[in-house]
This record gives sequence, C-alpha cells and structure tokens, in this order.
Amino acid sequence: MQYLLLNLLFIFSLASAGCTSKQDEAKSAEVKPVMQNLDDKNLEHATFALGCFWHSEEIFLEVKGVKEALPGYSGGTEKDPTYEMVGTGDTRYAESVDIIFDPSVISYGKLLEIFFAEHDPTTPNYAAPDEGPQYRSVIFFRNDDQKKQAEDYIAKLTTSHKYEKPIITEVSPFTKFYKAEDYHIRYYRNHPSGQSYIDHVTRPEVEKFRTDFPDLVQK
Repeated sequence: MQYLLLNLLFIFSLASAGCTSKQDEAKSAEVKPVMQNLDDKNLEHATFALGCFWHSEEIFLEVKGVKEALPGYSGGTEKDPTYEMVGTGDTRYAESVDIIFDPSVISYGKLLEIFFAEHDPTTPNYAAPDEGPQYRSVIFFRNDDQKKQAEDYIAKLTTSHKYEKPIITEVSPFTKFYKAEDYHIRYYRNHPSGQSYIDHVTRPEVEKFRTDFPDLVQK
C-alpha cells in the first residue's frame, strides 16, 4: 500500500509539473532556436498533435527524410495563440508538430505509423501525464490523399484490434499552424536533462521512438 501511494504521488507530481505548467521552467532556460530555411517544392508537410510538443518535435526531427519539425498550435480559431492561451484548455488549439519531409525518403504513411506508435490514440484529451483538450490526438490533413491515408490507417488499426479501447484520434482539415514561442523550439536538444519533466517524460518518449524505429533514426 505504501509503495502504491508513493507511485500515485509521483505521478501526481509529474502531472502538476507537466507540460501545462512548465512555462517558468522553459522561459528560465530560453535559448535561440536553430531552424532551416526550406523552399524545396518537392518537400511536403504533415501536421500532427500527439501530446506535449517537446517530445513530438524531437521524435520527428530524428526521422530519416524529415527536414524540419517545429512545435506550435493548430486546430483553433483565435488569431496568434500563445502558450498561456492554449494552456487554459478553453481554445480548440492543440499542441502540434509541423513536419517538413522528403516523400522520396519517408512516406506520409510511415509518418502515420510513427504517429500512432508514439502516443496512445485511445485517451480523449489526455497524453500522460498531461490532460486537457490541448493534448488531444489529431491528424491535420492537408489534402484528400492525406485524409484517405489517415482514415484507412485508423480502419486498419481498428480491424486488427491493436487497442482495447476505440481510437479517438481526430482527422481534421488543416487550417493554420502557429509556430510556438522561441523558448519551446529545440527544447529537448537544448535541455536534455536536469528537469523533472524532461527526465521522466520527454526523454523516455524519445528513447521509446528510437527503440521502436531504429532503422528510421537519422544518424
């Protein structure tokens, strides 16, 4: 019983110090982000929401064929959303990652496979330990082909009974992506350890991806 109580207290402490309340920690360690200027017309975009964007950004940055991945906000209607605004849970924005990829190296279908493997798509408004509609599971499709691939993949997973509970991932049309504040960009790479959320949530998520898809990790 004592062990169970300790575990519950630890989980609660992560949730209370999780992605929704990591603002001060992030700002105190603010760094200048490094981003690529990409204008290759052969590159394509994919936009996903799968929980806290600190680890979703890093996961997709490490994928072969991905040229850029940025954290930000999609799915809402308010202009110029901020982290504080989205963090209230009162908007329709979700913490998202916008991916620029080379389809001759990595397919959209393979990105979908990574998306579903690296979060639980059966928990509404929840991506452990973070809770709220800003952490819901969403695929923001940019064209009819992306929509069909997403719906077909969900149907395949459902038929295979991979999950005990129904998949609740939204398949929604992409409208606009707002890049997150600079202090969020490349956050894991700039702060790979020494913070509770990074040590207990982000790094394990990134390491899980590397284990799940070793052949897809950029060297």
